[in-house]
Amino acid sequence: MRNLDFAPLYRATVGFDRIADLMDRVLSTDVAQPTYPPYNIEKTADDAYRISIAVAGFSPDELSVEVKDGSLFVTARKAAEETERTYLHRGIATRAFERRFALADHVRVAGAVHEHGMLHVDLVRETPEALKPRRIEIGRSAATPALEAKAETVN
Repeated sequence: MRNLDFAPLYRATVGFDRIADLMDRVLSTDVAQPTYPPYNIEKTADDAYRISIAVAGFSPDELSVEVKDGSLFVTARKAAEETERTYLHRGIATRAFERRFALADHVRVAGAVHEHGMLHVDLVRETPEALKPRRIEIGRSAATPALEAKAETVN
């Protein structure tokens, strides 16, 4: 696979470091991507998203959802069991995990819900007023009425 060098991007731009870092992270093949726990990312509206993570075996008290440095961290730590159990088959994994999701600018966590073994994290993109398109009213200069009067006398 080809390795891309983003050094020219760093030299020629200002303020795009986060984009280049994201590209570096996505294109790196050195780090194995974790597969546990499984999750879905869905678009629920034009500016709304939902991350659903399978967290069977974890109670809401054992889960943590935190936003830090433009990333969403979902962490689970299983409390120590009080009684020793003997399993004939153990197919439900309850090992500790940490999932990290990079958030785009102006995306905030609207809430999180734990139901039926799933953790749902709702995200909303809120575009600031300064970044929204706005219509600029075009005014008339003081010379405009005189030009209109002159045009009427010519006709």
